[in-house]
Amino acid sequence: MSIPEVSHRLARLVTSRFQRLGGLRALPVITDERIADAPVWVHASLNDHSVIEVADRVVAGRLDVFAIRDYDIGAVPQWNRDPKTGVNAPLDFGKTLDYRNSAIVGDVKYLWEPARHLHLVTLAQAFALTDEQEYLNCIRLHLDSWFDQCPYLQGPHWSSSLELGIRLINWSITWQLVGGSESQLFMGKAGKEFRDRWLTSVYQHAHFIHGHYSRFTSANNHLIGESAGVFVAAQTWPYWSEIADWEEKSLSILETEAVKQNFSDGVNKEQAISYQQFVLDFLLFPLLAAKANSKDFSATYLAVMERMLEYIASLLDVAGNVPMIGDADDGYAVRLTYSSDFCPFRSLLATGAVLFSRPEFKLKSGTFDSKSIALLGAQGAEAYTRLKAEKARLPVKTSFPEGGYFILGGSYESPDEVKMVVDAGPLGYGGIAAHGHADALAVYLSVAGREILIDPGTFAYHTEQKWRDYFRGTSAHNTIRIDGMNQSEIGGNFMWLRKAEATLESFEDNGEQVIFRGSHRGYEQGANPVSHKREIIYHRTKRCFDITDTLEINSGDFVHLVDQFWHFSENCSVEQVEGNVFLAISDDVAVEIKLDERLKVDVHKADEETPLGWVSRKFDAKVPGITLDASSHFERTLTLRTRLSVVGAIG
Repeated sequence: MSIPEVSHRLARLVTSRFQRLGGLRALPVITDERIADAPVWVHASLNDHSVIEVADRVVAGRLDVFAIRDYDIGAVPQWNRDPKTGVNAPLDFGKTLDYRNSAIVGDVKYLWEPARHLHLVTLAQAFALTDEQEYLNCIRLHLDSWFDQCPYLQGPHWSSSLELGIRLINWSITWQLVGGSESQLFMGKAGKEFRDRWLTSVYQHAHFIHGHYSRFTSANNHLIGESAGVFVAAQTWPYWSEIADWEEKSLSILETEAVKQNFSDGVNKEQAISYQQFVLDFLLFPLLAAKANSKDFSATYLAVMERMLEYIASLLDVAGNVPMIGDADDGYAVRLTYSSDFCPFRSLLATGAVLFSRPEFKLKSGTFDSKSIALLGAQGAEAYTRLKAEKARLPVKTSFPEGGYFILGGSYESPDEVKMVVDAGPLGYGGIAAHGHADALAVYLSVAGREILIDPGTFAYHTEQKWRDYFRGTSAHNTIRIDGMNQSEIGGNFMWLRKAEATLESFEDNGEQVIFRGSHRGYEQGANPVSHKREIIYHRTKRCFDITDTLEINSGDFVHLVDQFWHFSENCSVEQVEGNVFLAISDDVAVEIKLDERLKVDVHKADEETPLGWVSRKFDAKVPGITLDASSHFERTLTLRTRLSVVGAIG
């Protein structure tokens, strides 16, 4: 631990103890003379009626919380009760509450999610569409009950600054959509008292985050989300003398961390595609709020966002699928649509197409979706229509050498598309690499928009230790495992110790072939180290991949076990043709997998014991899939050859 971090932690400890005793608390001064609405940065002219159905369920006391569908949140929600376990978290001082202890708070992901108040935006949208009073009444009831049950600095909802930042963003959008300070919510004496109560909590939230930014622990997407919340709050409610300082600080953090937490090629350093969209939203909302207030961010900040979108555009296959690389927790900063065909990645590209005048992004987005309409309004939709998508050239890029991702294939953006993504990047961001997976040299394959070889996902965070370790371990990825060990050493739910950093050796495209060569040193520990090199050649004419895995050892004094894993989409059937030849079929696409004949192949489906043969598309939910585990023992350098061939009709 560095000297600055030690000093920071000591200062935090002193501050927390002082606050616990009643000092350094936020005491806002609110006067009617200072209450005036800032320019709005979201739009009420929505044509998406999917929000009304969800809003009606919220009014009826029903809410979806991750794997729990139609949860009975009640007429008056119990904000400190975990929906999953029923555990009621205590109203202890938030900054010292051990929210990772499930015996105390239950599953904190489930506990926090409703209190992010994404559903208040849904209620506000429904009101903007219908002018029905019941939606306003529900907003007020939920906020009043939250203020009652979650007093300032007390309990689990005052323990993580990120949660406060997300809540501020959703409060800002809700505030704007219900009419701002002139809303019917604030009419009369009781309405004014409610308004002042809400504004007091806004001030306390911003004050809290300003004093508790995640400078060292969780100095990743948390820090960006926290500063985004404060900056958005400063644009929405510029009512207090301190707000200018808070805005300046949050702006500085956003500008700095946007560059620091993203590679120059556009890959977010978390090495988790779900967090790519999460962070982009955190960068996007402050930008839009600033523009509405005739302010702007630097050209560097905008360039970071544009490059992040380029990475997403390149990774998406022709059907809009992206590999589930790294952690994913179904987290949204804001939920502006519940349309069944909503894709957060395509939505960001639609918005980015307008912001950066990029027809490539328009072509990949497919449509100007409801979220983009809410953020950019009718003018944004018109600008999107004017972009000439037919002039776009895709894929935007096939090589992301800093982030470590490479695309092999052909016939891109057509019904005949073959697209393989190879992972040769760092494990994750910073010293703990919190959201990375042990996936060095893993591959992901889609053909004609059908996923064939996949990353099985994440499943769980704080609970289900066995499954947390499995889904981020090496055996859950299309790569090589040696002696039953992960490439990198797990140190905790969000921590890695020894890290296998993959290295690119070469990447070239000569027209007929695309060739990738890479290696990693994750198994070069101990008395008898093993190095792993992987070469992948895609033959465009033959539409096949030749994959060569070379395992080099220093001597033959030790017998090693090698496992080569192949994980298939749950939509694939996998049949053994003969020997080590298998056929994966998804709709009208068929891919032949010919494994090295020296390997013993075991087929796993929904194997609880090993575990293998699972796919997790949503947080805390998993379904059966098929995994091939091809294994052998070796005591000298071993070369394994695999061929993947597209043999079924496509197009």
